[in-house]
Amino acid sequence: MRETRRALAETLSRIGSLLGDGRSPGDVLDTEKLSIDTGVPKDLIKALLDGEEPPEEDVTDRIIRRFDHLRETRLRPDGTRHSYEEIAAAFGASRASLSNLVNSRKKTPPEHGAEQRPGRSGGPLASTQAGIEKFFFGQPNGWLSAEPESVLNDALQPVLATLRSAAGADSDSYSEPRVVALRTAATLPDDKWALVAGFIETLERQVREERRQER
Repeated sequence: MRETRRALAETLSRIGSLLGDGRSPGDVLDTEKLSIDTGVPKDLIKALLDGEEPPEEDVTDRIIRRFDHLRETRLRPDGTRHSYEEIAAAFGASRASLSNLVNSRKKTPPEHGAEQRPGRSGGPLASTQAGIEKFFFGQPNGWLSAEPESVLNDALQPVLATLRSAAGADSDSYSEPRVVALRTAATLPDDKWALVAGFIETLERQVREERRQER
């Protein structure tokens, strides 16, 4: 856990340094998009961006909450949710096994800072978690159970890469670094692209506002 906190702190520090002008990641990052991308509640995203530590959370509760989050945000082409039967069939499980998992614990996370019960053993089988992740991501990746700092740090890597590319542009003009940043971001998956595009748009608005004030 300490390593994931340290990694996130380093990423936030690098992003802050590249932003310059005293701006912090929390000033420009879209917390709503980050929440959708990571499965971490929006208020906890804000707290992590401010350097706070997350409250303790039962790992099984986290897995259930993120599974439910995936069904709400990674929809079928027609805009409907994937069914338990459809997901379970993809890795040889039963619909009842997923339904029982989701209904076994409360899915609504407590408010940030509220007291939570300590973690417990007896969570879902590793094969169930791996099967769900393979269905939504193409391969098991530990996303369902990963610590909030870890998934947030992963989600911020495209932003950090885009900022580094823009900072390395051969021009001090505003437009050319933006082109470099967009070229870098264009290779990202759709969900990552949405996050970086929103980030770039926020920076653009801030730059335009600063220039108006200078005039």
